[in-house]
Amino acid sequence: MQYLMLLSFAPDVADNPEGPQPEDWSAYTQALIEAGIMVDGAGLQGVETATTVQVRAGERLLTDGPFADTKEHLMGFYVIDVPDLDTALEWAAKVPNVRTGSVEVRPVMPDAAAARRDPTAVAAAG
Repeated sequence: MQYLMLLSFAPDVADNPEGPQPEDWSAYTQALIEAGIMVDGAGLQGVETATTVQVRAGERLLTDGPFADTKEHLMGFYVIDVPDLDTALEWAAKVPNVRTGSVEVRPVMPDAAAARRDPTAVAAAG
């Protein structure tokens, strides 16, 4: 089953010297690849680059920045393919930012996972 790990950090600890270093991310990503469970992943540019889009009463509304004003900012994600939630949580506990931020783990909807592997299969089934 595929799980999405959403990685967040608190901006006030972003420059924490005890926080994750670039080599920590490289080592973690390499561990996912070597375990054969890495499906996808990417870091995100800062919240100052975000634009939120909403449509209300047929009108497009744009807001600079993220939609929610939260204490933590979304910094990236990994999609992993593991047997169960317990295994996903074990990997989430090893993400480099987990000591200074958080990792939200969610199952990926089965149809979405199938579409990533073969977009024509989902279209044909629908």
